[in-house]
Amino acid sequence: MSCFRTDSVAVQAPATCANLGPGFDSFGLAVGRYDVVQAAVAPGGVDVEVTGEGADAVPRDESHLVVRSMRATFDTLGVPQPGLRLSCVNKVPHRRGLGSSAAAIVAGIQSAVALTLDATLDLGTALTLAASLEGHPDNVAACLLGGFTVAWTAGGQTRAVALDVHPDVSPVVFVPPTSLATEVARDLLPEQVTQVDAGLNAGRAGLLVAALTRHPQELLAATEDRLHQPFRRTAMPASFALMDALRAAGVAAVLSGSGPAVLALSTPTHAVEPGRWTPAGWRCLELPVAFGAAAAAAVL
Repeated sequence: MSCFRTDSVAVQAPATCANLGPGFDSFGLAVGRYDVVQAAVAPGGVDVEVTGEGADAVPRDESHLVVRSMRATFDTLGVPQPGLRLSCVNKVPHRRGLGSSAAAIVAGIQSAVALTLDATLDLGTALTLAASLEGHPDNVAACLLGGFTVAWTAGGQTRAVALDVHPDVSPVVFVPPTSLATEVARDLLPEQVTQVDAGLNAGRAGLLVAALTRHPQELLAATEDRLHQPFRRTAMPASFALMDALRAAGVAAVLSGSGPAVLALSTPTHAVEPGRWTPAGWRCLELPVAFGAAAAAAVL
């Protein structure tokens, strides 16, 4: 008897903004723009259809990230590898710092679990698997859990907690027309930082947890960073010009992940007006804080 469903399943995974300034490789925020994957077991091989963001650049074979994530999940579940038929509708911009790879990984994990009869994958295992495929836990944690997340790895296991964002905080994402690979942005970072800079970031990261959840008036100070953003400035001058202008106006603005997209945290006292701030050729996305793929899988 087959261990797979005979009908298709659909899952959705949100865009995510990682780091949020000082929370390098640890903090993530899920925002309401979703990739949707419809998956079914096929007699053999792989058939992948992709529309939307990045459709011209992604593969249609076993190397597609959703497929690779599904294969890794089937292995984790201990079931045979089936043929697959996928339809991917991408809404998350690619190579802009909005977690497109995390969305693909998480959608793949959720799809594989949903297709396997009587299968469950506890959150810790799903997080650890997703982080191993992604290389760091910040985006995948927010993508799975939703909201504002703090993620860490200990003893080879990835863990995360999700926190509610204060209702006065509204994410606004500015997406440039040009892309930048995460690998390129990471290569700009130094291997060592000063004790002064590390200490500042530790304090700001703690403050950011309080600011996002209870004290949004402290967001500008809380989003200061000295670990990664200063070293990426030369690679994305337009992003930093926008970020600097927003911060000078009192708006907490940071690189979204490794950039080049810019995340602004709009509040009633420092509201972001898209028409005023959006550079020519950029897109402005006013997005709600999102639920995660783990919740979405139960809804679709």
